[in-house]
Amino acid sequence: MLCLSLWLTGLIWFIGQIPTQLSVDFTKTDAIVVLTGGKNRLEYGLELLSEDMGKKLFVTGVHENITVENLLLRSSSTEAHDKLLPIAKTAIILGHEAENTIGNAEETRRWLKAEHYTSIHLVTSNYHMPRSLEEFQKTIPGITIIPTPVIPEDFSLNDWWDSPENRNLLLSEYHKYLASIARHYFLSLLHRP
Repeated sequence: MLCLSLWLTGLIWFIGQIPTQLSVDFTKTDAIVVLTGGKNRLEYGLELLSEDMGKKLFVTGVHENITVENLLLRSSSTEAHDKLLPIAKTAIILGHEAENTIGNAEETRRWLKAEHYTSIHLVTSNYHMPRSLEEFQKTIPGITIIPTPVIPEDFSLNDWWDSPENRNLLLSEYHKYLASIARHYFLSLLHRP
């Protein structure tokens, strides 16, 4: 019974951590980092780059066959496309190594270190943001991260329990979040002197 109470309390807290609207923090950062895998993430990242919210856009977890050119064609508005086309080859960088959120954080850490960047807008879906922040903050300590969530049209926190898809997605994210916390806790124990 205690375990169930702790699990439910954690779930309620987790749901409270999920952003419900687009970010209103327009602080400029060194880079914009987009995690692939969800609707409208790339579009929003490209929009932020076209508005000069970062010097470069790093897209982590991109399929190896995707190029900057076809990403720009498929994922940007006409206005953003026209503005970004002249700078696309130098301002948009694709990371092809990451296969999950842990890999996204590792791949981004290596790229940020090579670029000597210390601040990012982190773009991912709102339901994915708590776990993404956990991974990025633990993997890249000392970096300034501005959470910049995308609100998927097909996901709502208002009725998540009524929709089997939303319920499964949210519970899956919650369990992955708990696993991430446990993983980082045990890693910290291994690295103690």
